[in-house]
Amino acid sequence: MSSTPSSASGVPDELQRRLGVPDAVMIGLGSMIGAGIFASLAPAARAAGSGLLLGLALAAVVAFCNATSSARLAALYPASGGTYVYGRERLGEFWGYLAGWAFIVGKTASCAAMALTVGSYIWPGQAHSVAVAAVVALTAVNYAGVQKSALLTRIIVAVVLAVLAAVVVASLTSSAVATARLSIGTDATAGGVLQAAGLLFFAFAGYARIATLGEEVRDPARTIPRAIPIALGITLVVYATVAVSVLLVLGPNGLASAGAPLTAAARAAGADWLVPAVRIGAAIAALGSLLALILGVSRTTLAMARDHHLPHGLAAVHPTFKVPHRAELLVGAVVATAAATVDVRGAIGFSSFGVLAYYAIANASAWTLRAAEGRPARIIPAIGLAGCLVLAFALPLPSVITGAAVLVVGAAAYGICRATARQR
Repeated sequence: MSSTPSSASGVPDELQRRLGVPDAVMIGLGSMIGAGIFASLAPAARAAGSGLLLGLALAAVVAFCNATSSARLAALYPASGGTYVYGRERLGEFWGYLAGWAFIVGKTASCAAMALTVGSYIWPGQAHSVAVAAVVALTAVNYAGVQKSALLTRIIVAVVLAVLAAVVVASLTSSAVATARLSIGTDATAGGVLQAAGLLFFAFAGYARIATLGEEVRDPARTIPRAIPIALGITLVVYATVAVSVLLVLGPNGLASAGAPLTAAARAAGADWLVPAVRIGAAIAALGSLLALILGVSRTTLAMARDHHLPHGLAAVHPTFKVPHRAELLVGAVVATAAATVDVRGAIGFSSFGVLAYYAIANASAWTLRAAEGRPARIIPAIGLAGCLVLAFALPLPSVITGAAVLVVGAAAYGICRATARQR
């Protein structure tokens, strides 16, 4: 069954194509170069030790395959929803639904976590209140139109890149690196490297936001395949540069034990003056991630509502701003409630599992493409699918159990709804 952007009430429910390649690239960068780089290096280093860079490279390979598969599918199906649409069209309604379910549940938890990250950096004593205020503010920005979101994302990306560049320069020019030895893999295990890759992959996953905005991109067949690899390539260069510089200053053990790796690197490099800027950069990066996450979740909600997997009223598009305003308001309300009442920062491991399941379905969908449909080389979706499954089950056991449970609940809900519909 295909999504049909139509409304019996006569209210316009088609989004408007306003984003070009630069805007799409910026939205991808805002999703990937976010709070993850400030927080993901330490747990990855604890898992892989000096094999951190191997884990980063493995995550990048899987991300490249996923990005290529997603880009080809997004060019063929330029509608909101991303892999929800691809899975439905190529593999069947259930697989599309499962991808959408994994994305919405996992990324909603990530939204709350990013909001709390903002609060913990800006005003630790009132983290929940600041988190709610951040969600309300960014929901309002998204409500005003996707171009406003793209403009704010440009500003956020510029600030975060400036902070990261300052940390890299301070680290590489400090006396601490004069005697450093960057050993790679000497104390790493295969399991540790795979686990680190699974943790680091989460930071690359933001390019999905470009695909989920497929209905708001100009000339999607040209724009999306260009924007996704550009955004991914820039992010890989930034992450690799930051990881190398921080490893040189702190070493694998120092990085693994650091609560705030970039702040610790600035102090170790003798640049204490940079610490406040890093804190501000982390908060702004979390805001950028939150902005892009709300965009992506609301668009997938829109697509699933069009197919009646969610209440159909959520498929409405604002007649002036041309955004899925009801979906955005619902997502904002759910995220604000979670951010106000629960500290989910330590309980979102299943989000990584869900993201990898989501991309596994994307790669399986790309495998079914024919040559005339712009199929990538078969090896790309094959590596992407296998890589997603391996990394998903290499995550810490609690993350695997929780993530698998979320998928089972979603599958059960789908089965119950289908059985109920048949009885009517």
